[in-house]
Parts: sequence; C-alpha cells; structure tokens
Amino acid sequence: MENQNLLDVFIVGAGPIGLACGIECEKAGLNYVIVEKGVLTNSLYNYPLNMTFFSTSEKLEMGGIPFMSVSHKPTRTEALEYYRRVAKIWKLKVNLYEEVKTLEKSNGIFEIKTSKNTYQTKNVILSTGFYDLPNLMNVPGEDLPKVTHYYKEPWPYIGQKILVVGGANSGVDVALETWRKGADVTMVLKDEGVDPKVKYWVKPDIENRIKEGSIKAFTNSLVKEIRENEVVINTPDGDITIENDFVLAMTGYVPNFALLDQLGVELSLDEKRQPCYDQTNQESNVPGVYLAGVVCGGLNTREFFIENSIVHAEQIVKHILEKKA
Repeated sequence: MENQNLLDVFIVGAGPIGLACGIECEKAGLNYVIVEKGVLTNSLYNYPLNMTFFSTSEKLEMGGIPFMSVSHKPTRTEALEYYRRVAKIWKLKVNLYEEVKTLEKSNGIFEIKTSKNTYQTKNVILSTGFYDLPNLMNVPGEDLPKVTHYYKEPWPYIGQKILVVGGANSGVDVALETWRKGADVTMVLKDEGVDPKVKYWVKPDIENRIKEGSIKAFTNSLVKEIRENEVVINTPDGDITIENDFVLAMTGYVPNFALLDQLGVELSLDEKRQPCYDQTNQESNVPGVYLAGVVCGGLNTREFFIENSIVHAEQIVKHILEKKA
C-alpha cells in the first residue's frame, strides 16, 4: 500500500490524552492522525463496568467541552460518552482497530508501519497509557483459563471461591463488589494491609469487611502457585493451600516498552524504568518523539492521571510549532 503524505504528527493511542493532543493539533492546523489498536478510549472501555472515577468531571474536561455527570464523580459510561462527543465535536482524525507494528527513524523522518498502513511523519507522540499490558505475577499456573488480569462485573463469580490479588483501588473494588454479589472472597496483599491511597470513601469499607472476617485477607503474602482447583499462597507463617475457582489478579499494568525501545527512548536504570524526556516540552531523548500521559512514569504509574496530563498536549504542540518557525 502506498504511503500517505508526510504528516506533521503521528499520535499513538486514542485515550483521553491522545485526544487532547489531537485537539491541539487541530487548533494549530497541523497535519496529524491518531491511531488506536482498539476502541476509542480503549483503556477506559476496559475498566470495570461500574467503576467511578476518583477525579471530578470538571477536571477531566478538554477542548472547551463541558463534562456533565449525574454525580460529582463520573462513571465509566459517562466518561466513554463524554470522550466520544469530544472526538465527534472536534472532528478528530482517529483510526481505530489499527495497531502500530514498527517505528523507525531515518534522515529525520519516522516511518511507521501499522496493521493497515504505512505512514511517514516528522513527529511522534506516544500516549499509549498502561492498561493494555498486565503486570504478571510470573508464577506457575498464571496462564490457566480461570486467571484474569481484567475485571468487568461480578455476575460470573456468584457463589464461587475467588482470590483477589492486590490491595490498590482495582483490587479493593473487585473484592467488595464480588463479595456483595455472593462470592467467597480471599485477598492476597503483599503489604500489611490495603494501599493507603485507596479511595477515601472505599478504604474504611474494605478494612471493616476484612476485620469482621467477611472478606479473608493474607497480608505480607504472595501467590506462589495456581492450580486447577486451588492456590498456594506464601505467607509469613509458611505456604498455605486454599480451594479456589477463579483468580482475579489486580496487579497493575505496564507501559508498552517495546515501542519505546524501537524508537531508542532511554529508560532510567532504577526500578521505575522511567523514560527520558524534557518536562518542559515532553520531548524524549530522541528528537521528534514526545511522551504524553501515564507513559511518562514508566512503572511508576501513580503520578500521572488524565487531569494532570492534559497539559502535556499543549506543551508538545507548542514545541513542535516552535521548531517549525
């Protein structure tokens, strides 16, 4: 297939921050395209069906379009509808179900091959988020069909013995929601308790359920092995084997380091593996490659949210325009 005309900007990822970058490109009159391997705002789509955002709706707004929600904190469905309207009103150039395969730079121009096309562009913005690649436990049995790193709704787990791995917001939400629908819930927490940063209106709920024994919890513990009908947990008191029907591993997610590696973006040598970039303009150590959103944090995904990453779009496009001048 013939290459398209040379683009000013190629944006990888049609999440909220990718859309914000598209809006800034529209404002600046830049020739761009946003490519997304899944649905529009793919990460939000994969959130639990009944999820409520930590942020208020006004903090998630972009492009001058008001975000109206029924309550103070919007739901997943409200966010999906809002960003659909954002893309429609701004007439953003978004190609869905198109996966980036390779990225190469030659003579100052990037050539990008996707599952559907080949592009050439002067600049690349990586706004890939972190929800597509789960942080694996790397234990025997993790590949069994009963194990999942994603959660949608509680109905499949009614009357089942489930193990929830992880004590951050997602793990706590899963434990409470499935327990309230009749699941026999056990949690495995690597620390003394649930994460101190769990949503303030949820934290007392899960702590009380654990204290009263409604939800069982192994603290300072790790999953050692997953079997067809049971799970082995490594605890401070030794290995314990419990009966189990399903494992919901809410262990977090990691950025797409493969794309960063292809482009030559350097990563920090510590455990965060944070990409190298200029915080004033979001440009990485590779000229013309910009980072936007949670991908900036590497494995430390808790510093970047929609509300504090929207500004990345303005910084990036401003820098691109300065280079063109």
